[in-house]
Amino acid sequence: MHTLAPVSRSSLTAFAVAAALGAALGFSAAASGSARTSSTSGSARPSATTVPQGFVGMVVDEPTWPDPFIDIAKQLDVMVASGVQTIRVVFDWSRIQPYRSWNQVPAADKGKFVNVGGIPTDFRSLDQLVGLASQRSITVLPVILNAPRWDGQTYKGGILAIPRSPAPYAAFAKTLVRRYGPGGSFWANSPYTYNLPTPITMWQIWNEPNIPAFWPQQPYYARYVALLRATHAAIKSADPTAKVVLAGLPNYSWLELAQIYKYSGARSLFDAVAVHPYTHTPQGVITILSYVRTVMNQAGDRAKPMFADEISWPSSQGKTLHNTGYDFATTEAGQARNLGKLLPMLVRDRARLGLAGFYYYDWMGQDRHNYLAFDFAGLLRFSDGGFQAKPAYGVFVRDALAMEGCRTKGPRATACNK
Repeated sequence: MHTLAPVSRSSLTAFAVAAALGAALGFSAAASGSARTSSTSGSARPSATTVPQGFVGMVVDEPTWPDPFIDIAKQLDVMVASGVQTIRVVFDWSRIQPYRSWNQVPAADKGKFVNVGGIPTDFRSLDQLVGLASQRSITVLPVILNAPRWDGQTYKGGILAIPRSPAPYAAFAKTLVRRYGPGGSFWANSPYTYNLPTPITMWQIWNEPNIPAFWPQQPYYARYVALLRATHAAIKSADPTAKVVLAGLPNYSWLELAQIYKYSGARSLFDAVAVHPYTHTPQGVITILSYVRTVMNQAGDRAKPMFADEISWPSSQGKTLHNTGYDFATTEAGQARNLGKLLPMLVRDRARLGLAGFYYYDWMGQDRHNYLAFDFAGLLRFSDGGFQAKPAYGVFVRDALAMEGCRTKGPRATACNK
């Protein structure tokens, strides 16, 4: 049996695609690493047309978005050409509804907000991302996160505020569904043009509540399940067909999930499980997902899908002192090698695991010396005002296109050129 360490957190066509994308964005010569990685993956490539639309995902985080100095439209174009079909992004409640009432909004800022049930709400950044993604037929999985000051509680060691009570968070989720879900108000008045709108149909409730940084008050189970219960009801009241996704669980995720199942009615409060299977080896990822599937089956959720909504190997080895507790930090070559081994495994085992998709963490990092390990997780690095593709980027492009059965992709994520 594979042993898990505790953690906190050669195709010429593929090379041509990666090189063309690199030229389009002005990537440095580091992009040529894609040619080298094709011979180091150590696994057979995924066979064509083996995964459904929406299986291949990417976490889009800072510095890619939200950042007014990054051309997010161009980044989404490159993602589409690279095989990305869906993106997972944080919808930061504290940024969208920072004020409880209009009399708290500075006079100079009132024009940025619209009225939603008496709460000033700034949809501008979300409108841009959702609109641009929809133009490209990219689906969006929002992670609803971080309470504003007027409803948040902060604790020492936490990087987020957790909701003081479930109702305001649930109301905010319902507001998002009414705007971006099927038939939502955004689609009727959007300044963006579409072949067909791509409404949001899945909503993820928080992130990594078993990590004190994201949920400082531990144990989290009772309070998180109460939040999940209220938010599930709110989302389903606005869109009965919407899917509620459980918060992504890292570390001993199968044990965490087993604890959640113990709460009365918890099983009915989510439509999909999400797992962050960070570990040293690609086989370890499959082992973790298998453990989670066993727990789901034992709870009667054999038919319920699962997402690996964060997979990654930060290329931080030798670049930071902040790898403590991470047994999965590696080099850029190791990052590419591990990704090249894992992606065919996910295709091979997706039916057995009930795996609906994966999201790589993440699209771009800043790779700043001696920063946290996850600063080095990106397929691209943003440095000195420019973009550089790491060797793992070429591996991702090659394997994503192969598992989708496409020679090239674009201009929409649903357009596959055989």
